[in-house]
Amino acid sequence: MRLLPALTALSLTTLGVAVASPPAHAGGHTAPPKVPTATGYGGAVSTVDADATAIGLDVLRRGGNAVDAAVAAAAAIGVTEPFSAGIGGGGFFVYYDARSRTVSTIDGRETAPAAATEKYFIDPADGLPYDFNEARVSGLSAGVPGTPATWETALKRWGTRSLGAALEPAARLAERGFVVDATFRQQIADIAGAFGQFESTKKLYLPGGQPPAVGSIQRNPDMAATYRLLGKRGAGAFYRGALAEDIVETVQRPPLAAEPVGTWAYPIRPGVLTEADLAAYRLRFPAPTRSDYRGLTLYGMSTPSSGGTAVGEALNIIEAGLPKSATTADKLHYYLESSALAFADRNRYVGAYTEKEVLKKLISDRWAAQRACEISRTTALTKPVPPGDLNGSGCATATTGGKVEEGQSTSNLTVADRWGNVVEYTFTLEATGGNAMVVPGRGFLLNNELTDFNFAPTQGAAPDPNLPGPGKRPRSSMSPTIVLKGGKPFLALGSPGGASIITTVLQVLVNRIDLGMTLPQAMAAPRASQRNSAGIQAEPAFRTTYGPQLTARGHTFGPDVAELGAATAIEFTRGGGFIATAEPVRRGGGAAAVVHPTR
Repeated sequence: MRLLPALTALSLTTLGVAVASPPAHAGGHTAPPKVPTATGYGGAVSTVDADATAIGLDVLRRGGNAVDAAVAAAAAIGVTEPFSAGIGGGGFFVYYDARSRTVSTIDGRETAPAAATEKYFIDPADGLPYDFNEARVSGLSAGVPGTPATWETALKRWGTRSLGAALEPAARLAERGFVVDATFRQQIADIAGAFGQFESTKKLYLPGGQPPAVGSIQRNPDMAATYRLLGKRGAGAFYRGALAEDIVETVQRPPLAAEPVGTWAYPIRPGVLTEADLAAYRLRFPAPTRSDYRGLTLYGMSTPSSGGTAVGEALNIIEAGLPKSATTADKLHYYLESSALAFADRNRYVGAYTEKEVLKKLISDRWAAQRACEISRTTALTKPVPPGDLNGSGCATATTGGKVEEGQSTSNLTVADRWGNVVEYTFTLEATGGNAMVVPGRGFLLNNELTDFNFAPTQGAAPDPNLPGPGKRPRSSMSPTIVLKGGKPFLALGSPGGASIITTVLQVLVNRIDLGMTLPQAMAAPRASQRNSAGIQAEPAFRTTYGPQLTARGHTFGPDVAELGAATAIEFTRGGGFIATAEPVRRGGGAAAVVHPTR
C-alpha cells in the first residue's frame, strides 16, 4: 500500500488547514492528498504530484540527500505525469552545494540527429514548413533523450545512492499502479486523436478506446521493467543495446495502430534518428547564468536554455527603470514591459551556440539600462518591440524580431536537504504527450523536443540562432532558478509551461521580492505572460484585478487562458527552516512536504 507519510499531513495541519482522509481504491491502493504548502525542518520537497513528493520525502527521511530525493521523485513523475516528463525526454538540473557554496548545472537537453539540417522541418513536396502538429506527431520531432544520463550523472557527482536504488520506488509505483485523477484523464482526452494512432500508446492509455476512468488504477509494468534495467545496467543501457534499438525502431517505423482510435489530420512521418545518434549523446555542464537583483544573487540555466538569460535580463531592466515610488500597477507594468524586451532580445540572439560574450552582455546592468530607457511609466510600448542593438548605445534598437512562442507542457521539482543542498530541476517531453509514441514493450513516451527549433528563418536577413542542425540542441525556455542571499539559499523555484516558463518564474520572483507577498501568496496569485506579443496572455483573475489599470496605460490583452505554469518552490527561513510551496489549484494542484513540521 502506498501511503503519503503522515508528516506531510501534519505539516499542513500546522497551517490550520484540515486534512481529509484519502480515499481507498481497489487493489489496496491509497491516493495521497495534495498539500500545496508545508513548513518545517530537516528537508523539503515540492513537486506537481503527491506520489512523487512522498517518494522524495521518504528518501530524505531515510538519510538521502537532495540529489537522491530529486532523482527518485523525478522517476516517479515519469510514472504519474508521463505526458509531461520522463526518460524519453530531457531537461536542466541546477544544484547548490552547501559545503562549497557553489552552483552547478547539467544540460540534459535532447539533441537532433546527425542527419538534421536547417531544412529539417521543411516539406520537400512544397518547400513550406510542416504544420506544428504534423511535425510533432512524427518520428522527426524526437531528439536523443538526456534524462537517463542526467539522473545517473547527478547521483554519481553529488548523490549518495545508486541509480538502481533511486529508481526502485518509482518502479514499484509503476508496477502496483496509482490512482487516476481528473487531470491525468483530461490530458489523455486532449490528445486522444494522436494517441489513438499508435498501437503501443493506445494499449496503455486508451483501454477500450477511452481514457481511463477517474479513480481507476493505472499500471505500467513495462516502465517498471525499464527502470529496473537501467538500475541494474546503468544509463548506458538506454543509449546502446536492445533498448536503443527499440527507440530507433519506434522513430524510424512508428508503431501504427491496426485499428486507430479517432482520426488524425496528418500523415505519420518517420524520423531519421539512428543508434549512432543515441550512442553519441553527451551531457554538458555549462556554468550557470548569474545576475544580481536587489541584494540577491540569482543562478539559472545557460544555453541551450534561454531561461537564465531572459529572467536575469528582465529583472535587471526592472531594477534599472522602476522608480522607488512605484505602485503595484507600476510594478506590474514594468514586469510586462521588461518581459517583452527580454523576449525580443532572446528571440533575436539566443540559441544553442550563442557566444558567451553575447550572453554576458544581455544579462549585464549596462544592457539593462540601455533597454530600460525605452519604458515609459505611463504608456506601454507598442508590441512587438524590436530587439536591442548589441553594437548600439542609449536606446538603440535593431530591425528584426522573432516569433512569439506558445506554452507547452513540462514538469518541475524543488528539493532541499538538512545539510543545505538544493536541487532545482525542470524536465520535459515538450508538448503534452511528446510525439505520442510509446516505445513498444518499454512503457515510456518519446519527446517532440525538436519542434522547439524554428522551422524556418525568423530573423529576416539576420542569422537565426535557433534553426535545426546536426547534433544541435533546440533553444529552451526552462528556467530552474536558485536565489542566494549572502551566499546561502534564499529561494529556489521553477515551472513548466513552454515559453511562459520564463514569465512564470519572473512573476513569482516579482510577487515575492517587489510586491512583498509571502511565497504561498506569490505562487497562488493570478498570472499574466507578455512574450512580446500584441496581446497579453493572462488568467481571468489577473485581467479582472489589474486589467483596468494596465489598459489605461495602453496594454492590450489577448484571449484569457485558464492557467499559466505549474510552479514549485522552496524558501529558506532562519534557523534552517523551509517553506515548501506548490500550486494550490493549477494543473490539479501540486504537493509540498517537509521532513519535520516542528523542531
